[in-house]
Amino acid sequence: MAHPEAPLAGRKPGRPPVHEEAWTKVTVVLFNRQIVFLDRLAANIRAQSGAAISRAQLIRALLDAVADANIDLTTARTEAELKAAILARLEGLDPRKPTQG
Repeated sequence: MAHPEAPLAGRKPGRPPVHEEAWTKVTVVLFNRQIVFLDRLAANIRAQSGAAISRAQLIRALLDAVADANIDLTTARTEAELKAAILARLEGLDPRKPTQG
């Protein structure tokens, strides 16, 4: 179920969601190694910049980056093929790595 921004009146206790567009809460299964990666990345970001980034923010940013990259994933038939297509597109795009040529 999609949720518009929560109205101020009648809010439930806890941290309010801070989203600028409609959203849907979903449950996904991640491997332990993926959770460790997300947690370490969030901790490294916090140590480096002081910004607190959540797992959900990391996952949304990764999804938006893939969507914005216009990578054709329609021919992938497995998770491994999806990963390979994304990695192939990202290869050489790291600004910290020297370019070849």
